[in-house]
Amino acid sequence: MVNRFYEYQLLWLSIGCLAALIADRRASAGRRRLAAKDSREDRAEGGLSGAGTASALAALTRQYLVVYAIVMGADWLQGPYVYSLYREQYGFPERTVAILFVTGFVSAGLAAPLIGVWADQHGRKRLCLVFCATYTCACLCILVPFLPVLLFGRVLGGISTSILFSAFESWLMSASTSHALPQSDLSTIMGRATLVNGLVATGAGVFSNQLVGFTGSFASPFIASGALLILAWAVIRGSWIENYGSTNSDPGASDPLQLARLRTALRIVREDPRLLVLGLTQTCFEGSMYLFVFLWVPALQEHSLLGLLPLGYIFSSFMLSMMLGSVLYTYLVAISPESSLMTHAKLSSAVCALAALALAVSVSQPDERARFWAFCVFEACVGLYYPVQGMLRGALIANEHRATLSSLFRVPLNVFVVVSLLTGVAGARGAVLTASALMLGFSSVMTGAVIVSRVEGQTVGGKA
Repeated sequence: MVNRFYEYQLLWLSIGCLAALIADRRASAGRRRLAAKDSREDRAEGGLSGAGTASALAALTRQYLVVYAIVMGADWLQGPYVYSLYREQYGFPERTVAILFVTGFVSAGLAAPLIGVWADQHGRKRLCLVFCATYTCACLCILVPFLPVLLFGRVLGGISTSILFSAFESWLMSASTSHALPQSDLSTIMGRATLVNGLVATGAGVFSNQLVGFTGSFASPFIASGALLILAWAVIRGSWIENYGSTNSDPGASDPLQLARLRTALRIVREDPRLLVLGLTQTCFEGSMYLFVFLWVPALQEHSLLGLLPLGYIFSSFMLSMMLGSVLYTYLVAISPESSLMTHAKLSSAVCALAALALAVSVSQPDERARFWAFCVFEACVGLYYPVQGMLRGALIANEHRATLSSLFRVPLNVFVVVSLLTGVAGARGAVLTASALMLGFSSVMTGAVIVSRVEGQTVGGKA
């Protein structure tokens, strides 16, 4: 019975996810019918038609999600086999592998501020095309078992990661503003993106596993990833329209390091406590998430009743949990009677609190099954977190500095992860998970005390 535990959990999660997707699809169809009815009534009264908005929403959703699925698929193909390629196939010692990983995070942290500035200054679409090129080169470098080339590949990979988690979202936010889409439609796209990410991650894990089995080489997923990135480059070039945070006529356009814009961005963050809390939440949550990636296997293994954990089943269960979180996000936003900013501020606080509780349970419970379900809850929080945080950034950060500030927030995140890795997180799993839970709890309290309270104050002041 114990030997089949994870297979049964994967089955139940699959059934639950399928039921949630069907319910969400029916609810979405009902909302579309109501919107169509309102549109017909508007036309009958001589008002503005909603057909143009619906068409713009469908086009933007298709443009973004197709690209997002391809680039995230390329990223997920690489993830499971980076360590195995370095350690098992190339035979590098553990310390060298750690240096390679840290190099990627350091590169991402150093590049993040400049990436955001360049995206705002020179165009988000252009930086997304650069991402496809640099990440493809990183895939090629990792095929060469020569340490300097591998280090250079990790540098390119870090730069690419900074672009992936700033320029793409900034392009979507600006494009939705250009199409005059309401916040509810943008919420729908963000929720769908997280859902697509879960689906792609699950499929990429299965495909990469089969690919490695067929080729007998841990390098084969990286070749497939490079092919997907070339496809993404072609799709972005052919279907996306360029948008900017500011024009090239800015006084700082001649400054390649864009120090003036960085100083302006830092001043904006210092003057708005809500942005400081937003950056704190990103550091605490995503830092905990990256550390979780390193810790979940040994955390389950140390109390496992099995000799060898079925990691593929467990990973797929986590991805299904993340998808359930994204579907729950769409539902909660749809039924919320409050403003979009208030809804997402409260959700951010609740998600951090629930994630903190899940990690605390995983530390306090030595039972393998209890830890597994606690980790599933944490992954569901990940599915909620990304669209919630993306919408908060869209609401609180002005378009002209959106990519700059989004990238700037990744600097303390990468510093946190690098320091944690260098101090040896694997040897102190309980302490690291406990610290992560405490940080998430603190982030939840600060979000409620600063962002939620300020939005409530503005709402009351507006009514007065």
